[in-house]
Amino acid sequence: MTSPNITLYTAQTPNGIKASIALEELGLPYKVRQLSFKTNEQKEPWFLEINPNGRIPALTDTFTDGQTIRVFESGSILQYLVSRYDPNHLISFPPGSRESIEVTNWLFFQNAGLGPMQGQANHFHRYAPEKIPYGVARYQEETKRLYGVLDLHLADGNKEYLVGGKCTIADISTWGWVAAAGWAGVDIDEFPALKAWEERMLARPGVEKGRHVPSPHTMKEMIKDKAQMEKTLAEAKEWIKPPAGHEAK
Repeated sequence: MTSPNITLYTAQTPNGIKASIALEELGLPYKVRQLSFKTNEQKEPWFLEINPNGRIPALTDTFTDGQTIRVFESGSILQYLVSRYDPNHLISFPPGSRESIEVTNWLFFQNAGLGPMQGQANHFHRYAPEKIPYGVARYQEETKRLYGVLDLHLADGNKEYLVGGKCTIADISTWGWVAAAGWAGVDIDEFPALKAWEERMLARPGVEKGRHVPSPHTMKEMIKDKAQMEKTLAEAKEWIKPPAGHEAK
């Protein structure tokens, strides 16, 4: 296995911390470049060369041919890291195994289902310039439905992790979103098996260290602190809203 030369381009979001948690779980060295959403840094030409979609996280590394490779989309990053740097399957299973296929199932469940639905719940519940009850209800209820799927899966057989009795990239991909349930207006206490899994994940040193990259992960504390929550929300709305003359039509 060649030595990694990884630079992670990220910010403190549920998607961003997936990559740093995986890197910490694998014990890999990496450099961090924090992008500023306030200045729209993720849309600057230099970063679009790394991720044409202008989103975090992304990473660069020296590939097996000696040339730089770019990897973007959080799920792709997780798959890249285990395929390249997890020969002992610390957070994965051997390719082609039943467990490996099951990990992919849950990885895509999060990337294609839970993340987008909860992201929309966040938007309509917290950021939308006008309250649209249908939008709030639609995405909160779908997020709860997906939480219910996870909760039933974990409760069946009293599973410690999503696949094979160990933490994998499926768990890492999902954790940051579940940890942010309250921001979407979802009560995690309604899903006891999922809540226990979330706490079990948090007890892992790799999760604890990786979640604080590139800045402190304070989601749970912030939700309990109304003043801090309102301050963070006001700041976020400033960069989430479209610029003058570019309002959605």
